[in-house]
Amino acid sequence: MRRYVLTGAPGAGKTSITDELRRRGYPVVAEAATDVITAGQARGVAEPWTEPDFVETVVRLQRARQAGARGPVQVYDRSPLCTLALARFLGRPVGAVLAAEVERVMAAGIYQRQVFLVRPLGFVTPTAARRISYADALEFARVHERVYAEHGYELVDVPPGPVGRRATAVAAHLGPAPGEGGPDPLYLT
Repeated sequence: MRRYVLTGAPGAGKTSITDELRRRGYPVVAEAATDVITAGQARGVAEPWTEPDFVETVVRLQRARQAGARGPVQVYDRSPLCTLALARFLGRPVGAVLAAEVERVMAAGIYQRQVFLVRPLGFVTPTAARRISYADALEFARVHERVYAEHGYELVDVPPGPVGRRATAVAAHLGPAPGEGGPDPLYLT
């Protein structure tokens, strides 16, 4: 099983790329932090990222999604190393849950060593879950780069451009989507 991660600045287009890859037939695992923020806001918490258990909640959701993912090639919109970058960016201590998850994914080699660094588009479109300035998004992206480099990952640059072109560049590293050439994975078991 090969698990690939897309990382980068908030608003750089990671989710748009993963949506296009999903449309092309790749199994995609959605980003957890946005869903944790959305759920918190639905409960009436305006800024869920300020809650003390925010980082741990993101980690638990990421782990559950990773455990439930299927397919010989999987694409992840962020990983626990992104959550480590988030903790650093927010100035939060690295708690036991996050530390254990980073240790687990590193020891087990959960993710491919090549990580796709999605470069910013030149702006950030604010949403209810994304309230970050462009300058802060760029700094957050630099934190991601440092975290992945510290852990021995190779960053594969995904430059700005149309979503289809960016998805094609990523797909070139992934190989054919299930059902697109090559044997059906079901027949390999």
